[in-house]
Amino acid sequence: MVKVVFVRHGQTEWNVSGRYQGQSDVALSAAGLAQAEKLAAEFPVAKLDAIYASDLVRARVTAETVAQRFGLPVQLEPAFRELSFGDWEGLTYEEIVAAWPDAMRNFLAHPDILEVPNGESFPAVQQRALERLHELLAKHEGQTIMIAAHGAVLRTMLAAALHMPLQYLWSIRQFNTAVNIVRYDADGNPTVELLNSTAHLGELR
Repeated sequence: MVKVVFVRHGQTEWNVSGRYQGQSDVALSAAGLAQAEKLAAEFPVAKLDAIYASDLVRARVTAETVAQRFGLPVQLEPAFRELSFGDWEGLTYEEIVAAWPDAMRNFLAHPDILEVPNGESFPAVQQRALERLHELLAKHEGQTIMIAAHGAVLRTMLAAALHMPLQYLWSIRQFNTAVNIVRYDADGNPTVELLNSTAHLGELR
């Protein structure tokens, strides 16, 4: 058995302005840093054996803030990077709709078949993330680990844990510093124990 605590990064200025970040390396805002500190102070499990994070700064700093509490290093994993939004990165929803109306309709209704111009597909992101996740499950049998990542890539891993087709991944909400807990048995079969919890934030959400 391996317990995995999946965490979304704290808030960034692009989150506030509604800009698609993708793999752009956008830092946490002051509010995002405060969220990460609240998460560390009220982390939902008492012990972690390892901490992994996307190598993008917003996920890394979120993980490092938690890591200080547990005295653990943060191991960076490019496989847990956000989906690349290609030509959409840095743009708002309205700007994308104006230039790519058909693609944006697929983004909302059929992310499983979406083709982001010069970006990644959701199936490709899910494949790279799950491949690395299963390697970590084999490495950490009997332990509890944390993975800090991003809204879209986390949704693909959670969709897999819920046996949910990627078409419906937007049914899973992920707030900034949301906590999700999934327990995997020795055969990799998942049991979802917690989804999108921001109990640690209180009035900061």
